[in-house]
Amino acid sequence: MKLKATLILANGAVFHGEPIGACGDRIFELVFNTSMNGYQEILTDPSYAGQGVVMSYPLIGNYGINSEDNESRRAWVEALVVRHMAPRGSNFRCEGSLNDYLKEQNVVGIEGVDTRALTRILRSEGSMNAMLTCAEQFDVNEIVEQLKTYRVENAVEKVTRAESEVFPAEGEQAHRVALLDLGVKNSMISALTRRGCEVTVYPAHTAAEEILSGGFDGVVLSDGPGDPAENGSVIAQVRKLYEGTLPLFASGLGHELLALAAGCKTVKLPFGHRGASQSVRDLATNRCFVTAQNHGYAVEASSVDPAVAEIIYTNVNDGSVEGLLYKRPGCFSVQFSADAALTPEQPEYLYERFITNLGGDR
Repeated sequence: MKLKATLILANGAVFHGEPIGACGDRIFELVFNTSMNGYQEILTDPSYAGQGVVMSYPLIGNYGINSEDNESRRAWVEALVVRHMAPRGSNFRCEGSLNDYLKEQNVVGIEGVDTRALTRILRSEGSMNAMLTCAEQFDVNEIVEQLKTYRVENAVEKVTRAESEVFPAEGEQAHRVALLDLGVKNSMISALTRRGCEVTVYPAHTAAEEILSGGFDGVVLSDGPGDPAENGSVIAQVRKLYEGTLPLFASGLGHELLALAAGCKTVKLPFGHRGASQSVRDLATNRCFVTAQNHGYAVEASSVDPAVAEIIYTNVNDGSVEGLLYKRPGCFSVQFSADAALTPEQPEYLYERFITNLGGDR
């Protein structure tokens, strides 16, 4: 007899399927991702803390799992929802199956779901809370009531590291950079070390004074999860970094926190931007480029004071803010993933701009 799994949404919609990964009841914010590949990077992206992910592409797990593609020390996704999961991986780098990895990482999941219909619900009604259960009997109305009280909270505290860590530069060292870990991905650290930067990664609640007195050439604020506005103590430290003179570069949640520190506001998007083919427009050239993104909040365009910053990138689909160039020298930020590990057209020129601000050319 096959086990059954059930996905219950906050709007009362119910989807039945078969369990994958770990088995048990789990509540989360349900979001969708349109990427065709990169599921391992998605699972280990700290920006997904507290969320369950619907993969809109129907076949997931076909190239398995390997030890090189993790973006952090563990999987952060609470649940994975797929149409069909490949029972085994077929790739020369494959070291195991996705199903076994989900069990090892205690990620619950369900397959056999009409992910296209599910994605349409989230597109029309917005990201919403959900529960995945393997129970045979349950009361949908009771679960819907439970879902009303769930909220992704203290997400940065959950994903940030406990102690600072130093990553040496690859090759000849040219700069020393401080990186505030708000949910940093390995690919961001690698993008800096490859360019001759020794990177000291600090926990999210590190005092700005410690960084400013550390003899660094510049500061990077990483991606991360959750509502940016709830990180009041971190924003206070970011404001001190902003008021300093060190070059600043921020991405994802870091971009949002920097904007809040500079007096802007953030808003929650209806269903966010999550995928490897998000189009962004460069307002200076009117050219578009493809980015990888994973965020549910954005800087409110009307709150950006032209005397403080200039909007340099916008999202092609909804016009939301994708990048800011601050009037304060050496300071800029982007909403999308600067390392963009999921896309072939990586916008890593942003790191080159940051290195130029540091006073070098890598």
